[in-house]
Amino acid sequence: MKNILMTVMLLVVVVLLFNNIIAREGTGTKAQIQSQGDAANVRIGNINP
Repeated sequence: MKNILMTVMLLVVVVLLFNNIIAREGTGTKAQIQSQGDAANVRIGNINP
């Protein structure tokens, strides 16, 4: 029983960390990667051959 409780608590902590670090709207890692990708696309699009 103790092992199951520890496993469930660990999973909850992992989900909370994921939501706070990766998936946070606007300031999370996902948003930063998206904004950097958008900026790179604009720079590539502005290159004149």
